[in-house]
Amino acid sequence: MKKILVINCGSSSLKFELFVGGKEPTSIAEGLIDGIGKDNCRVTFKSSELNLGLRSNFANHTAAIKYAFDALLKSKSISKLSDISIVGHRVVHGGEKYQKATKIDAKVLKEIKALCPLAPLHNPINLKGIEACKKLLPRAKQIAVFDTAFHQTLNEKTYLYAIPQEFYTKHRIRKYGFHGTSHKYVTNETIKLLGKKPNPKIITCHFGNGSSITASKSGKVVDTSLGYTPLDGIPMGTRSGSLDPTIPLRLQQLKKWTPAKTDEFLNRECGLKGLSGISSDMREIYAESLKKNPDALLTIGHLAYHSAKYIGSYIAALDGLDALVFTAGMGEKAFYVREQICEHFSHLGLKLDKNKNKKNDKLISTKSSKVKVFVIPTDEEYQIAKESLQIK
Repeated sequence: MKKILVINCGSSSLKFELFVGGKEPTSIAEGLIDGIGKDNCRVTFKSSELNLGLRSNFANHTAAIKYAFDALLKSKSISKLSDISIVGHRVVHGGEKYQKATKIDAKVLKEIKALCPLAPLHNPINLKGIEACKKLLPRAKQIAVFDTAFHQTLNEKTYLYAIPQEFYTKHRIRKYGFHGTSHKYVTNETIKLLGKKPNPKIITCHFGNGSSITASKSGKVVDTSLGYTPLDGIPMGTRSGSLDPTIPLRLQQLKKWTPAKTDEFLNRECGLKGLSGISSDMREIYAESLKKNPDALLTIGHLAYHSAKYIGSYIAALDGLDALVFTAGMGEKAFYVREQICEHFSHLGLKLDKNKNKKNDKLISTKSSKVKVFVIPTDEEYQIAKESLQIK
């Protein structure tokens, strides 16, 4: 059977997972290298033959990918590199063109590069992973799975901004949406859990260092919180989320910043990190909230409130709600954020089981709740492997 390697490159991390292809991909090995380019890099690897947890250092993603291949060989997950016939890559921004997984050739590479300004924290890193794998696995089929693809069902009234339409027709300035691979996986899992519910209305909350909220009906996206770039929407780890459009202009006036400096500030110094003054990591903010740190308490409440506002608007867009779903690192663990969000929807008959919520159970709403609330771990790597297998 085919072996599919999934590569998910972050700004300083590499997540990889090896699958055996069949009707459904089956995972046989996975690993994480976190801290690439830093002095101290955390490495974990797990397979049936080998488990690793160690510290090392890797100068770049190419070195990290070489180490990943060494781990796969050492663990006997593969006997030689050519055993890997498909490499599926997560690519954040695919623009309007890419509505499904796509085989990577020179033209696709060029178009991914052209989209780098729209996802400056992501696409350049995704390209590093692609280029490294093309060198190390020249005969393997390289597949791009785009975060934007799932959101291509958005209609014009949703994806257009209220600016002259020439900026869309000439420059393709519009809402794209991101985290689509995660939202797609979790939405499909929720549809299964709802059984034979006709035309299910679902809102999925992907909360991590990057966060977004997506509304779907019958598995088709109706609206999503991230926009032209992954900077829009709710506050994130270091990203501001939605702002009055004049604020970036005012920052440039006050600080004498260039557009590039302003962009870097909004992407790297704002969000939970900027508001709390503590950290971009919600776990650290929560630890401070237990000490009654007012900035920590404010930050948690701010995130919950603004998330609830998006969810409320999407309930209107869907004309109802069958299931509210939380996923990704914070979404799966931060019960205190989920609780504060759900408090805003008691008028819908949503009832949270606080004990189940605190334990991060799969179903955290009560039996009498009119809206089901789920915690579903995302599995982007599985989704990427599944979609990559479908490309001939």
